[in-house]
Amino acid sequence: MIATVWPYIAVLLLSAGLFPTLEKRLGWRVFSTLPPIVLTYLFVTALAVAGVWQATPAIAEAQRTLTAQLLPALLFLLMIGCDLRAIVALGPRMLAVFACAMASILLAIVLAFLAFRHLLPGDGWKMLAALSATWTGGSANLVAVKQSIGLPDNLLPSVLLADALCYSVWVVVLFSAARLAPAFDRWTRASSRPHLPEAMPRNDGQTKPGSVLLWLGAALAVGNGAAGVASMLPIGGLLTPTAWTVLIATVAGLLLAHAPFARSPVPAPLAQALLACLVAVLASQSNFEGLGTAPLFVAVGFTVLLLHVLLLVLAARLFRFDLHLCGIASLAQIGGVATAPVLAATYSKPLVPAAVLLATLGLVLGTGVGLAMAGILSGLSPFGG
Repeated sequence: MIATVWPYIAVLLLSAGLFPTLEKRLGWRVFSTLPPIVLTYLFVTALAVAGVWQATPAIAEAQRTLTAQLLPALLFLLMIGCDLRAIVALGPRMLAVFACAMASILLAIVLAFLAFRHLLPGDGWKMLAALSATWTGGSANLVAVKQSIGLPDNLLPSVLLADALCYSVWVVVLFSAARLAPAFDRWTRASSRPHLPEAMPRNDGQTKPGSVLLWLGAALAVGNGAAGVASMLPIGGLLTPTAWTVLIATVAGLLLAHAPFARSPVPAPLAQALLACLVAVLASQSNFEGLGTAPLFVAVGFTVLLLHVLLLVLAARLFRFDLHLCGIASLAQIGGVATAPVLAATYSKPLVPAAVLLATLGLVLGTGVGLAMAGILSGLSPFGG
């Protein structure tokens, strides 16, 4: 049994790298249903429950420190790759489809919460706030909101499972719906598709050890600077020191995204590595107790998905959106940058750059949206916020 910090960290790093490596090398079908990030969480949770390490004061302090350091650094690295000018270049119609998709997801979450709030645990509103963050952005946004609003660790597995299962079903539906596009577009009287920007050039050069260390150091420095500024800002309600820290780190990344050095190939893979490590750290503090809520929360997730589809179809009819744009705008938020471009390539290759940019926009907005939804849902909770 592990009782000291460095063996504990070694196990976490091995666990964080295991499933991404297996996915890349073996391509097992299970990864299409349960992404590596979910499998990492469940695997490390199982190790924690099995007693591979003890909850000693040293390990508990390491967990708190790693979470506080990795989260803002991760968000900074993710935002560095965002080109807001290219997103604006998508034009008002494309952004309107994205806005309608997001609004339909958020309204569906509110309606589902109203329907299930008496069945969910007292922190059910936090679970749906976290789901809103990942279904408008991604896993990093989910973690940022979880830490900001204090979602209990034992409830996170239910959110991750609902996210993974609903996302998998929705991907299958969207790929299968491609043949229905002509009939759907006639029904919505879809107007002509907007002009789409070309794919932005990227620096895909070789990642060098020195560059990795420089970016890691810069990200940690920004994170610590954000924490320092956050400590001087007023707190209240959902604006906790953690919430301020993640928001400041996010804005810092966006402000520096247009600098020449931001085109480096390092931040993207480094951010994915930090995300896997952060999820492993969070899982190491949890147990299987919260999985008792999983069946109910999966039902909530599918209810949200169904309501989202109905609301988005109504918006498509009202504003004359075509099926391809609706599908991409939806999956860019629920699935993220990993799957939206694949769907776009299936529909129409010129849509691929738009899919990437829309998924990036979701990543930018996800944390703020999740925090805003936390405020709304806490006010609707029968147990109080």
